Amino acid sequence: MSPLRIAGLGHVFAVSGERGKAQAVLSELKELSEERYVSPYDIAVVYSGLGDEDQTVRWLERTYHEDRGSMATISVEPMFDSIRSDARFKDLAHRVGLPQ
Repeated sequence: MSPLRIAGLGHVFAVSGERGKAQAVLSELKELSEERYVSPYDIAVVYSGLGDEDQTVRWLERTYHEDRGSMATISVEPMFDSIRSDARFKDLAHRVGLPQ
């Protein structure tokens, strides 16, 4: 399974109240990143589901620096609705060149 699909599953676990399973997915993604590339975007997706704004923005910042191509849809991605009003998120979207 691709890291993005794993992350999506972690997001679903998180928003459905299965926080332990979401945390396990985070661990799996971080372990997988030791073997192959895992975009920080994927990890941000899970943190977003967990409602952890600080970690979501932190991992999106890493995405901005490492994998900017993944940033193309952040301003419309429903998984980031919960942080869309965060000033740090708005700044990041602005730096990527996306409408806010």
